[in-house]
Amino acid sequence: MGDYDDDLRFAHVLADAADDISTRRFRALDLRVETKPDLTPVSDADKATEDAIRNILRRSRPRDAVLGEETGRTGRGPRCWVVDPIDATMNYVRGVPVWATLIGLMDGDEVVAGVVSAPALGKRWWASAGGGAWTGRSLAKASRMKTSGVTKLSDASFSYSGVGGWAQAGRLGGFLSLAQSVWRTRAFGDFWSHMLVAEGAVDISAEPEVSLWDLAALQVIVQEAGGKLTDLSGVATPDGGSVVCTNGHLHEEALAALASADAEAS
Repeated sequence: MGDYDDDLRFAHVLADAADDISTRRFRALDLRVETKPDLTPVSDADKATEDAIRNILRRSRPRDAVLGEETGRTGRGPRCWVVDPIDATMNYVRGVPVWATLIGLMDGDEVVAGVVSAPALGKRWWASAGGGAWTGRSLAKASRMKTSGVTKLSDASFSYSGVGGWAQAGRLGGFLSLAQSVWRTRAFGDFWSHMLVAEGAVDISAEPEVSLWDLAALQVIVQEAGGKLTDLSGVATPDGGSVVCTNGHLHEEALAALASADAEAS
């Protein structure tokens, strides 16, 4: 556990470097989109942020592999840093402050440490295996997180990223079935949905199509907060291509509703 605490502190250093670049680019963008969003400046910010993280890792953790959304996998070995330099790119380009850098450390198939840093929200979430889940502005200003105690689907709050992805994945029926079964739905979206589950502010979150770098950092945080993160088939992996997060109490019911086709639109 001590080793992972050191790695977690180092992940905060990586997040500091990422925040410095991403916030500067965010403020520099022309955020008045009059016709359609131009993602070119965002791809530049994505790459600059990932490059900064990789440069620090190359110097300080030369034996560790790195997997990033922008540049793929480099290096070998069982320890691999998994990085999404800017999660929620569409928010970033439009000036919505809900975006984050995601930094996870995998030791073999297990995620052992993760940091989610959302500088425009002034907030981070983090965890290491066996060390609990925490949120705050920094390591020194943190409070422990715990998922909610809601046990009935009819009392649950469900957050998602958008309806379109469920339709494209042929799972609109399951999405609507769950949405109609819960007390409240809100599309907080992307990493934020899942971190709100870890905080206990939301009870269920789900996305039909995600990549490993979207989930590696999130999995250890949700689990250390007492929640559960699986793919849509119920396998507890960050590499399943989809994600369902819950407070733990509602997981089987949520998976069953999402598997339903009763409400499928024609």
